[in-house]
Amino acid sequence: MRFISVTDVMYVENMFTSHDVLIIGGGPAGASTATILAEHGHKVLIIEKAKFPRYHVGESLIPFTFGPLERLGMIPKMRVSHFVKKYSVSFVQPDGRRSQPFYFHTRYDKETIAQTWQVMRSEFDQMLLDNAREKGAEVMEETTVIQLLKNDSGRVIGVEVKTKDGQVKHLHAALVVDASGKEAFASNRQGWRIGDPYLNKVAIWTYYKGSKRAEGVDEGGTTIAFVPEKGWFWHIPMHDDMVSVGVVAEGKYLTRGGVKDMKEMFYREIGENQWIKEHLSSGACTGEFWITSEYSRHSKYGASPGLLLVGDAFAFLDPVFSSGVMLAIKSGVLAADAIHEAFMAKDTSPERFAAYGQNIRQGVENMRKLIYAFYDPNFSFKDVVMQYPETGPEITDCLSGDINKDYSNLWSRISEFVKLPDDLPYGVPLAA
Repeated sequence: MRFISVTDVMYVENMFTSHDVLIIGGGPAGASTATILAEHGHKVLIIEKAKFPRYHVGESLIPFTFGPLERLGMIPKMRVSHFVKKYSVSFVQPDGRRSQPFYFHTRYDKETIAQTWQVMRSEFDQMLLDNAREKGAEVMEETTVIQLLKNDSGRVIGVEVKTKDGQVKHLHAALVVDASGKEAFASNRQGWRIGDPYLNKVAIWTYYKGSKRAEGVDEGGTTIAFVPEKGWFWHIPMHDDMVSVGVVAEGKYLTRGGVKDMKEMFYREIGENQWIKEHLSSGACTGEFWITSEYSRHSKYGASPGLLLVGDAFAFLDPVFSSGVMLAIKSGVLAADAIHEAFMAKDTSPERFAAYGQNIRQGVENMRKLIYAFYDPNFSFKDVVMQYPETGPEITDCLSGDINKDYSNLWSRISEFVKLPDDLPYGVPLAA
């Protein structure tokens, strides 16, 4: 059954020969949105510019990814996958001193939230996209969205696309969802994309094969290894004896001494943390390096007439706490439910999605506060917990992805040690 708003039909040409919802992007946010919408009975088309499987960074899932994955029906598939199981996270000082691993099962249920995964994104994203297909969503790969189509009043009524064989087509729907990831197709073209005033780091990363790793329950643990000036390495063990490893720091730190080559920057930083140096010494770099800069971004608006943003297209945060995939999948699930309710109410106005935007922004802002604190040169979470022991579980919950809670007491306590950022007034609906 298709739930189409009467008002939408007036806006959109060829409505009954196209789809209820068009989704730009087939990554975790887009695939999740499509899966839930298809389960609700809506006709959904994902438009993806790449041919899956395709490469993507961001391999570490955090505990509270479990709920959205369960809603998508993905948990049984994850449990039989060859992805490395992740039970913990630990931190390493530049001299190689490593903290005791924080095991998620000390706070969460062992059978659900306390165990997550380190994933090869090409495979994981393919699984999510295939899951959307199984639920009834259609997928057009190797198809590039050229522009949003609007009617005379400015409402988005579809997209113009170019297929892999060069055909240009106009596709129409009651609603367009931008799940284009960091490309942020709609907000960049609409002038809504805004950088974070402080989180403007540079990341350089690559992959090693055969490097040193722990055994048993600690094999899949994420390690955050510090370098000077609040820089840090991620070390994420994956299957097939591969490790994702990258360094994140201020550009002026990484380029000190006039160094401009990203490989030279990376190899120099290995020497700044003895644990990283030791663990990579026995492995071989696979050869390819990637770099990105100033990647924390927000969209001023989360919805406009005929358009809704999800995932990284809505907001993308510094990856120090690995929140990206969880936020993408969670936003996709929440957006799909909001869209279904809008169709049932015959009202897809931007204001209809205000609560959805507030929900996602609350989570983003909670995680953002912890990231700001982390990067302050004089701040330590340990100092806060030592003085206020009750904050320990709250910090753990937020870092684990339980981001839609009232953390006002936590922020009050942390504010005694470091200045926290004000909430950004973004993600709101743009009225017609």
